[in-house]
Amino acid sequence: MSQYKYLSGFGSHFSSEDERYPNSLPVGQNSPQVCPYKLYAEQLSGSAFTAPRTENVRTWLYRKLPSAVHQPFKPFKGATYLKQNWDEQPPNPNQLRWKPFDLPPQQGRKITFVEGLHTVCGAGDARARHGLAIHIYSCNESMDSSAFYNSDGDFLIVPQQGVLDITTELGRMKVAPNEICVIPQGIRFAVAVKGASRGYILEVYDGHFVLPDLGPIGANGLANPRDFETPVAWFNDQNIEDFQVISKFQGSLFVAQQNHSVFDVVAWHGNYVPYKYDLSKFMVINSVSFDHCDPSIFTVLTCPSLRAGTAIADFVIFPPRWSVQEHTFRPPYYHRNCMSEFMGLILGKYEAKEDGFAAGGATLHSIMTPHGPDAKCFEGASNAKLQPERIAEGTQAFMFESSLSLAVTKWGEETCQKLDAAYYECWQSLKDNFQINKAQK
Repeated sequence: MSQYKYLSGFGSHFSSEDERYPNSLPVGQNSPQVCPYKLYAEQLSGSAFTAPRTENVRTWLYRKLPSAVHQPFKPFKGATYLKQNWDEQPPNPNQLRWKPFDLPPQQGRKITFVEGLHTVCGAGDARARHGLAIHIYSCNESMDSSAFYNSDGDFLIVPQQGVLDITTELGRMKVAPNEICVIPQGIRFAVAVKGASRGYILEVYDGHFVLPDLGPIGANGLANPRDFETPVAWFNDQNIEDFQVISKFQGSLFVAQQNHSVFDVVAWHGNYVPYKYDLSKFMVINSVSFDHCDPSIFTVLTCPSLRAGTAIADFVIFPPRWSVQEHTFRPPYYHRNCMSEFMGLILGKYEAKEDGFAAGGATLHSIMTPHGPDAKCFEGASNAKLQPERIAEGTQAFMFESSLSLAVTKWGEETCQKLDAAYYECWQSLKDNFQINKAQK
């Protein structure tokens, strides 16, 4: 069978069984006295049992051995740059820009996805289930005899270089640059790579990612549910001695040994699943008259807070599109925001800052820190002939936006040595163009 088959839809209740073992899903109940093929039934709950039906997520897994069959967890001894101490650096309100984060060297130490996780910034507390963290991953080695799961929250993974071959408990998926995937809290997965790979991760501790409401847009547009893909059931039938299960728990890593793979789920059904999405399928909504619309119209996924219309985190993209606005300054406007804005670039050049902001790098504009187009972009857009124009062609920039005030880690501000001290200079050549019309005196 093909190892990469998908079920279509977002938030759906799926049923899947490995085609090598037909009728492995119980009929009419979740936990029969004896499951088909004498499998074990195990429920994975992504919400409280009593959560409202619209928010209730869980999946039933039918596996060769329960997840509980492992040795005790012990502290992870490998290198780790994962952080949750948001007080290790003094606050920094400046505009921040990072040059492309390093890839592992072609010759030298092999680094897996877990060892290549580096926390750049974040806020909140995983123990209180409130907040988020933003990480970079940089790796060159596959996880052949290990799996990872995050007890603290969901991972939204944005590959920038290199294809990720991800095996999860529910099946396998390939995720390439200009695609994303979400691995919900608790789901175990392993990442295989071919060569140096790099990307961005948004981790949320509160709830789960959902599609944003469309309001006056109507029933269709932005990221359409049918374009999200969940892998079908697939399991590894091999016993693997000294298999490692790595857990991120309360911000720290732990590891447990067992004598079998965690990828032994023969069948499953539910609505708590990993999924991927191709960003090129995003249906852009934009102005066809005047003014630059707020970036919220480019939201792919959101993790809502308890305040209506205010997100713990939004995932926003700026894809190729037509720009047709009349008598309008078309690039993003100058802005101060009550939200934090972390931007990354997957490929190409970002329309508001074509110089200095490179693929594999990032920017952070913190709460109420002013930002906007650089001087070159402002001059060009102020004098451009306003005709229909295809913009951002060959480019994909994105933003993690949050209502929380994000603190930068020591690794992000110092250790990585990628912070661009000259970033502020891109606005310094903006001129005072104020003119008094003599006729108005």
